[in-house]
Amino acid sequence: MADNTLDVVAIKNGTNNPDDSRVIDPKPDKSTFVRVKTTLPKQPFPLNAERKAVYTERLIIRPLSKTDLPALHELRTQPEVMVWTYLGVVDKDIGETWLRLENFVEGNERENYNCAICLREGGKMIGIGGFHNAMSSFGWPEIGYMFRREYWGRGFGKEFMKGWEGIWGGLERGVVELMVDPRSVVVVEGEEERGVVEEVVIAVTAQGNKASQRILEGSGFERFLTWEEEDGGGRGLVRLPTYRFVVGKGGR
Repeated sequence: MADNTLDVVAIKNGTNNPDDSRVIDPKPDKSTFVRVKTTLPKQPFPLNAERKAVYTERLIIRPLSKTDLPALHELRTQPEVMVWTYLGVVDKDIGETWLRLENFVEGNERENYNCAICLREGGKMIGIGGFHNAMSSFGWPEIGYMFRREYWGRGFGKEFMKGWEGIWGGLERGVVELMVDPRSVVVVEGEEERGVVEEVVIAVTAQGNKASQRILEGSGFERFLTWEEEDGGGRGLVRLPTYRFVVGKGGR
């Protein structure tokens, strides 16, 4: 794949075993990426002030605001929540939380589509989620989410994902060329020779985070490989089951 051409046969007959997280695949390597044609939402994204809130049965999924700082700090100081993040530790103070939030407010949100997740009844913010990474390690947009521990196990994760998929799928799109990990590719039938592939969203989980994996699998995401990376908090190698979602097709 050194010439960066799309090897459709290799993709369709890949050797990775997505159903067995004990199998460790090579980590993403940009030198192996291939150029593909696909679609993506047009950027820059609208400002938060121009975005509309989305209502599900129990949730409001709305744009973030700098007034969300106290609620976000409460979320990011719950050890049970933060253990599953890259750094694995709580924010040391509200200033550190602001460094996270400012990426999603006051004009900085043009390159992401992260949202506050709130209860319809009372409006309390119970989480944050959405597209937070312009390009994941695999070359595609990456989705992530966090919920306060008090609201785990009540189906809010799947409810959020359903609402978010509608938001993301409803954005205006354009045709683009991307360099992506070939293992993440889902080829459009009949377009093999032209290298046209389905638009994909990536989600990366930690091996022990079974609840998050159930949310993804129940939301149409497919695990396609597992790899390892050094943890940002100095905890050594972390095993990372990784999922993809085919936009506009409800997953596969």
